[in-house]
Amino acid sequence: MRDDPILFALNSSEAFGEGIARGLGIPLAAHEEREFEGGEHKARPLAEVGGREVYIVHSLHGEPGASANDKLIRLLFFIGALKDAGAARVTAIVPYLAYSRKDRRTKPRDPVSSRYVAGLFESLGTDRILTIEAHNISAFENAFRTCRPEHLALARLFARHLVTRLGDGPVAVVSPDAGGNKRAELLRHELEASLGRPIGKAIMDKHRSKGVVSGHYFAGDVAGAVAIIVDDLISSGGTILRACKAARAAGAADVLAIAAHGMFTLDSPLFSDEQGPDTVIVTDTIPLASQLADEARAKIEVLEAAPLVASVIERLHSGEPVSELLPYD
Repeated sequence: MRDDPILFALNSSEAFGEGIARGLGIPLAAHEEREFEGGEHKARPLAEVGGREVYIVHSLHGEPGASANDKLIRLLFFIGALKDAGAARVTAIVPYLAYSRKDRRTKPRDPVSSRYVAGLFESLGTDRILTIEAHNISAFENAFRTCRPEHLALARLFARHLVTRLGDGPVAVVSPDAGGNKRAELLRHELEASLGRPIGKAIMDKHRSKGVVSGHYFAGDVAGAVAIIVDDLISSGGTILRACKAARAAGAADVLAIAAHGMFTLDSPLFSDEQGPDTVIVTDTIPLASQLADEARAKIEVLEAAPLVASVIERLHSGEPVSELLPYD
């Protein structure tokens, strides 16, 4: 196997792929994508991949003209083409992994979609898969059997950004539900290490049944503090908005919302409600929708996650430990 890696990015993730390529100091490898009548498509590498270690970037968020299912199939077919062309090892870089939220049965005979998606990647011979801020880290890691999962938590990336804007006043990290408590704790620990002072914490109660969210219990002291609500994904914004309202009712001075993936729906009340967050911070794993209203864009800050991914790829490729780059509790 040749020492230098080769990096591809499918068209809808080209911008993120270019960010990774810049960090690695290599160009994106050439590939072809074609559409056919009847909705079929093909994608193939144009660069020689025989005996090479290959990384392929593709985020699986739905967007106009390409559903999450469309993107998943395109990525799987491309991985198959790479393996057929003799790639020595293929790593899928999937910043946002579709179906990761469906990681358990909540109703009788429910599908466990995240496990089925893992099986699809393994059936094509994917050697390794890397994703950012999976909804449930344990479920993501345990879904795979023959493919090595790599998870990137962004607590350190967010903390380094936040310390430049947080003053000397009180700060509290808020989890909008019990499932996100570990994510909130990682961010709290990173902030304490960076700021050198205690950081408060709070948690919001949430129950979801048949698409209806309920639960109003809020535990934690945020009075007079900057409340930082952290989640893996913001879509409709309903979960974040509930936590914002609860934090403000508990006396928070300012409210920030943070998530790795900003999949904002166009009708989200998050930006129009006066009790919503003062600022929303996301990363570039999902491009902002072109139709997103100006009032929403004015509140959103986008951080670059691609340089971190590039650093992780460098370490994976050289066999160095990745743990030094990532937060652990």
